[in-house]
Amino acid sequence: MAVTAPEARAADAGAGACPVCGTPVYEGYAYCEKCGHTLGSPTCASCGAAAVDPEGYCERCGLRQPTGRDHAEIVLEGGAAAVTDRGLRRSRNEDAVALLAAGRSTVAVVCDGVGSSPRADEASAVAVEAASAALIRGLSHEEAFELAGRAVTKLATSVDDAPACTYVAAVVRDGRISLAWAGDTRAYWLSAEPLAEPPDGIPTRPLDARPDGPPDGPPDGPPGGALLTTDDAIETGEITAWLGADAGDVRPHVRVFEPQEPGLLLVCSDGLWRYLDGHPLPAPGDPQELARELLRHALDSGGQDNITIALIPLGELP
Repeated sequence: MAVTAPEARAADAGAGACPVCGTPVYEGYAYCEKCGHTLGSPTCASCGAAAVDPEGYCERCGLRQPTGRDHAEIVLEGGAAAVTDRGLRRSRNEDAVALLAAGRSTVAVVCDGVGSSPRADEASAVAVEAASAALIRGLSHEEAFELAGRAVTKLATSVDDAPACTYVAAVVRDGRISLAWAGDTRAYWLSAEPLAEPPDGIPTRPLDARPDGPPDGPPDGPPGGALLTTDDAIETGEITAWLGADAGDVRPHVRVFEPQEPGLLLVCSDGLWRYLDGHPLPAPGDPQELARELLRHALDSGGQDNITIALIPLGELP
């Protein structure tokens, strides 16, 4: 087999070939002179080429590299559990979840990156981190929301390059649940008792605690569950409130309630709740197993979006 002059010079210099275009490259080169690929990049989990770009895609085969966020589970000693999953259609998981416990308090925060914004996965991650740290320290929902908003805003280079995410946070303490949200992430109450006739003391319509508006109307919910939040969205589905540099003056909805019998608080992204319409929710039980069951339902139903589920038990469940 004939050896060309460039290949011979590369071989003499102990060099290799660019993993993307195959052009000979010399030892010590930082970039391929032909295609511009950064040499020494991470190795692709699929094709094995050292060709993964800073965005996590292989420049040879195009695969988005798996990350620790593609699927993750959290289980606390008190029984609370959470799961987040990339789903079946998205190249990355732009949801984020935190589940923390300290003393008598349990905190759950779920944020869903707005897919039309840049670096939406970063937005949800910093929002969850800032809000959960604030809430577990005992700060108010309003303070936690403001800190989360600042963290997301700092990611922007301009209002035209503004990462964004939705937000829902829950604090459970001494049988009392407080919620704050903006966007279309949701919270549900799953009663250990049938909800065909809602028991006394368990509200099935959320009250908008903001002083500038009346209570919102009765929500819809899947059989076996009561929706506790309202979506900031128009009829066609576009959200009207989010965290980000382009969000404007957004304040969270806040509500508090005390259920009168055991059950589970479900906090989730739209990757789950879009598949709950008409689907009977399982009876409250082990939170980790229920989270996995709900995840399987979302995946079996199409898994078109990222899926995040957090479950916090209240009282003695069957």
